Amino acid sequence: MGAGKTTLGKMLAREMALDFIDLDCYIENRYRKTVSALFQERGEEGFRLVEQRMLHEVAEFEDVLISSGGGTPCFFDNMQYMKQQAVTVYLKASPDVLAAHLRMGKQQRPLIAQKNDDELMAYIRKSLEQREPYYSQADLVFDVARLDSGEAIKASVVRLLKEVELMVREKGIVE
Repeated sequence: MGAGKTTLGKMLAREMALDFIDLDCYIENRYRKTVSALFQERGEEGFRLVEQRMLHEVAEFEDVLISSGGGTPCFFDNMQYMKQQAVTVYLKASPDVLAAHLRMGKQQRPLIAQKNDDELMAYIRKSLEQREPYYSQADLVFDVARLDSGEAIKASVVRLLKEVELMVREKGIVE
C-alpha cells in the first residue's frame, strides 16, 4: 500500500503494450462487492481463497501486467505461483516514504483511514516486517523512494522497463 503499484503499473503496462489489471479491482468487479465487504463477510481466510482463485484466473490472460494486493504474495503458494507465471517486481520503499505517500490519500483506505501519524508508522513497520520475507522473493526489487514528481515517476518507469525486459529474456518468457 502506497508503493506506487497503480501509478507505475499503469505506465509500465502502457510502455509494454499490455493491459493493466489491479487484482483488487478485478475481485471487486467479479464479486460486485468491495474488498472490505468480502473481508467482513468471509473473514481474512475466506477473502484470501477468493484472492488466490482470482490470481490464478487473471494469470491465464495474455498480455497483461497484474498489480496484486500487498497481502497476495504472503498467502498459500501465491508468490511461487506468480514467479512461475511471470516476472515479479517488489516496489520497495522505506516506512517514511510509504507514510508520506499514504498520508495524502489515507481517507480512501479503510485499513488506515482512522490512524494518526504514529499509528500509521507502526502499522507500516509491522506490515513490512511480516511481509518482507515474501516480497524479497520477487525477481526484481525496485527502489521507489523518489516518486515525488512527474519526472521522477517517468524516469522510474524507464528504468523499470529496462530491468523487466532483461528479466523477461532471462526467464525465457515470451512477450
